[in-house]
Amino acid sequence: MQEEGKIKLGISIGDLNGIGCEVLLKTFEDSRMLDFCTPVIFASNKTISFQKKELDININYHGITDASKAVDGKINVVNVWKEVPRINFGEATEEGGKYAIKSLRAAVEALKNNAIDALVTAPINKNNIQAEDFKFPGHTDFLAQELEGESLMFMVTDDLKVGLLTDHVAVKDAPAAINPILIRNKVRTIEKSLQMDFSIRAPKVAMLGINPHSGDNGIIGKEDDEVLKPVIKEMQDGGHLVFGPYSADSFFGSDAYKKFDAVLAAYHDQGLIPFKTLSFGKGVNYTAGLSKVRTSPDHGTAYEIAGKGKADPSSFKEAVFTALHIFKNRKEYKELTENPLQKQRIRR
Repeated sequence: MQEEGKIKLGISIGDLNGIGCEVLLKTFEDSRMLDFCTPVIFASNKTISFQKKELDININYHGITDASKAVDGKINVVNVWKEVPRINFGEATEEGGKYAIKSLRAAVEALKNNAIDALVTAPINKNNIQAEDFKFPGHTDFLAQELEGESLMFMVTDDLKVGLLTDHVAVKDAPAAINPILIRNKVRTIEKSLQMDFSIRAPKVAMLGINPHSGDNGIIGKEDDEVLKPVIKEMQDGGHLVFGPYSADSFFGSDAYKKFDAVLAAYHDQGLIPFKTLSFGKGVNYTAGLSKVRTSPDHGTAYEIAGKGKADPSSFKEAVFTALHIFKNRKEYKELTENPLQKQRIRR
């Protein structure tokens, strides 16, 4: 990572048959984006050339052999592969998954080596990425292995931030996966991220109940009374501003979420359905708790519109700005915490 110059933003290409390349090219088609960062795309010149021609996107790019050779003021493309992969827009193919992982592995390696400062990942297909050497349900799990820290899937906008106790776990398995250690770890990860990544000094976290109506005092399940409530009480006694469990069915519709800095949902759909309903197109998937910054748009490969030029780059652009914002906040947080006399500058 260079001390001078713009933030070097790595971008993994995602599924070649989806909309990932389209939204990233549309994002940087606006040359003003180069005022904010230096993009480093992990793919190949020929792949980018094919995509821009097919999608009629007018950009110029600079081919490089290694991320460390990225040039400010240009869209840099690291040639991760020399061959020309076949692109079938809208189809989930083994080849599409293979090159998505090649791009991701190269980008993460560059991130670990500080050749790039932060990473934005274009969408992948969780089925066609599976291989002998890649058995992860998604980006978050792979990044958790590769980077230091406790990973947390954190869906964020300026006004709403939702974390998950369990992410890519079957609904039937989620209650059994929730235990006191997991809850404490996730709350602490959210608190640390809100302080370090979003400059919130004393974060307030709301926890949603596991069962309907948070179990109705044990009538609809005992997990809320026996698992969630004791840990919440323990953490409150320890000075943590964590509250709940709240009934999930009315929490978002009543605007109760606006009273908190973040919401911790028990399982995937409990948190992501309301998040995407309220924020779709503006939301960002952020992997909090790791040693490096990674964001992603809040949508998938969208095969149904791939190759048609219809994809909206709004969420990808938000993912770019969020990654840059968090990277800067972390840098400032590190400077402030290394100099205790300046700690009061962290805003509430």
